[in-house]
Amino acid sequence: MTLKRATRRRLRDGGLYVVLLAAVVVVVLTADREAISKNFFDGDTWKGLWPDIILIGAKNTVKYTVIAFAGGIALALVLALMRLSPLRLYRWLATIYIEFFRGLPALVVIIFMALGVPLAFGWTPPGGTIGAGLMALIMVSGAYMAETLRAGIQAVPKGQREAAQSLGMGGFWTMVTVVLPQAVRIVIPPLTNEFILLVKDTSLLYVVGMQYDQVELTSFGQQGLINYSNASPLLAIALVYLVISIPASQLVAFLERRQQKASR
Repeated sequence: MTLKRATRRRLRDGGLYVVLLAAVVVVVLTADREAISKNFFDGDTWKGLWPDIILIGAKNTVKYTVIAFAGGIALALVLALMRLSPLRLYRWLATIYIEFFRGLPALVVIIFMALGVPLAFGWTPPGGTIGAGLMALIMVSGAYMAETLRAGIQAVPKGQREAAQSLGMGGFWTMVTVVLPQAVRIVIPPLTNEFILLVKDTSLLYVVGMQYDQVELTSFGQQGLINYSNASPLLAIALVYLVISIPASQLVAFLERRQQKASR
């Protein structure tokens, strides 16, 4: 007897669920629950992390992310306009910058700005090593966001510019009052994704060395791991990262759905 395609699909899916459930049962039954509880859910360690994990670790992570994002947007706008410039030299310079910083790991740029620049030029960026690390994040995120903004500007119909210019508006005011507001609305979802990536990229700042009141979440968890000799601090900072990033991801999904409805 030949089974129908829908029946075969249900049997296949049911089999996969059974395999997954069996794997979960095996893991639960064979896990060393005492060791897991001691190393990840130690009550004294969790109490010792509070409230600094929020007032220092999470606060600095959000602060560094906002600074890097705001600086990156400003830099990205300049680069995007240079990429769209009628002057070939501007386009070349912006292209070289974007390709250069998109081709480098952010960690390399942070180390170069925090340690390489002071050694090579005897100059320390404002804010010391933290300022240097943030400057590196701005330089890298600006390169990525520049392409996003450029795509948004190019997505605005040419008729909008022509209509504005027919009303006597100059090129600058057409860009500022007509094109950019529409472009920003178009690229809000990808820019929000970039914000989420920056939340995680701030963890790279641990390489520059920080005082206790300057640490972000990853450095906070690393110090906690050393102080308490168990992994509870790492689990705690992972949960805080999720508390920050999951609502932002949901916001991206909401904005994308809203944009899709508006474009229909």
